Amino acid sequence: MRRLGGLDPMFFYLETPTTHMHSAYVCIFDPSTAPEDYSFATVRALLEQRLHLLPPFRRRLVEVPLGLDHPRWVEDPDFNLDNHLHRAIIASPGGESELAEFTATVLSQPLDRSRPPWEMYVIEGLQGGLVASLTKVHHAAIDGVSGEELIVNLLDLAPEPVAVDPPDPPWEPEGLPSDLKLVGDALVKLCGRPALTTRAAWHTARAGASLLGHARRAGLSAVSLPMGAPRTTLGAPVGPQRRVAFAQVSLDEVKAVKHAFGVTVNDVVLAMCSGALRHHLATLDEQPKESMVAIVPLSVRAEQERGTLGNRESFMFVSLASAFDDPVQRLRAIAHATQVAKAQEHAARLDVVGSAWVETAVPALVAPAVRLASRLGVVDRVRPGNLIVSNVVGPPVPLYFAGARLVAAYPMGPITDGIGLNITVQSYLGSLYFGLMASPNTVPGVGNLAHGLTDALHELAKVAAVSPG
Repeated sequence: MRRLGGLDPMFFYLETPTTHMHSAYVCIFDPSTAPEDYSFATVRALLEQRLHLLPPFRRRLVEVPLGLDHPRWVEDPDFNLDNHLHRAIIASPGGESELAEFTATVLSQPLDRSRPPWEMYVIEGLQGGLVASLTKVHHAAIDGVSGEELIVNLLDLAPEPVAVDPPDPPWEPEGLPSDLKLVGDALVKLCGRPALTTRAAWHTARAGASLLGHARRAGLSAVSLPMGAPRTTLGAPVGPQRRVAFAQVSLDEVKAVKHAFGVTVNDVVLAMCSGALRHHLATLDEQPKESMVAIVPLSVRAEQERGTLGNRESFMFVSLASAFDDPVQRLRAIAHATQVAKAQEHAARLDVVGSAWVETAVPALVAPAVRLASRLGVVDRVRPGNLIVSNVVGPPVPLYFAGARLVAAYPMGPITDGIGLNITVQSYLGSLYFGLMASPNTVPGVGNLAHGLTDALHELAKVAAVSPG
């Protein structure tokens, strides 16, 4: 039994009937590389063989009676792989739009909390004989980095799957804890709440002092606060339905822009998002005069924490400089804003502050407060940002699943009321893969927005080729 700690519980409490707090990966495979003919049975056998390398896949959440403390992860005594692994056949003609539509349908449904909160669909019928997998996992269990590490445990470096030794001793579920034990543990934690509150207040005060000190040393007139992003359709209530789109761009083209203007790959990604959103909102006659703000997750996972699960993230609040017409001016402004935001996050350590306050929270009060805030549209009123843009470094070498070569990998993250667009990016081999998740209420025509990412990169690359630097 393991208590949810850090920021993990908040992803549990943030879930409402319309806010589904799961992340997802869509991977596309070419089964022609497999030593044997593809079959769903082969995929199932490999997944079953490696379940012990995927600890969250057999853990379910157990809530503490009366909401006295954060939930616990426990081994599910009723675990059955067939409740989580499903076979699907995509609608003809099996192209990208059909795959996106199927993915959106799956992601529009919340995960069943009475079981380990994950699902995997093996999707057949794609054009060219390709096969896809859609893996959906609750964000309380993983962040972008730990999720990528989890998926890699299923994959091999060669078409011939590596034999994995069975666990020693064999896996045995520990049984569900009794209500008495859960309440007893919670009461012990409650006794420490005053000290935790004092600790959280101290971390908050220290963060504020660090931010002010950083502003003075950097010669900044003010500290950038996470609020006051312009109002856009991205802040509309999300509703239960999801829309999904994919995009793929050349990593070499991104790096060419990066080198031409002396910025980072992440700066170019943010500039692509800014350019695509400018065009998309302009077609709807809804482009704001003020620059939009991206909430950018930032991994704070130390090297010794690699391989651990849960969420080890902080956040930057970065201006997308979308008020500028010139794409190079936008890129340079974004690069400066990112440097400032990263330095401020390093000074404040928002992950430490956030985790400290989450530790003081009593679920019986937090969960109703979150639902009330959702109904009142608090996030859209405060507007910490307009969208989430997350960038995860993926593997630079070819990977295989049951012998089938991985040819594309699209990550996706959750959306909430007030922040109705999530763009998650992962590198693999020579490409960047973008997964977009939105609500019909927030981004009409999300597929057009995905195409706009490619157009925005080409615009920057064209200028870079003509006048680098």
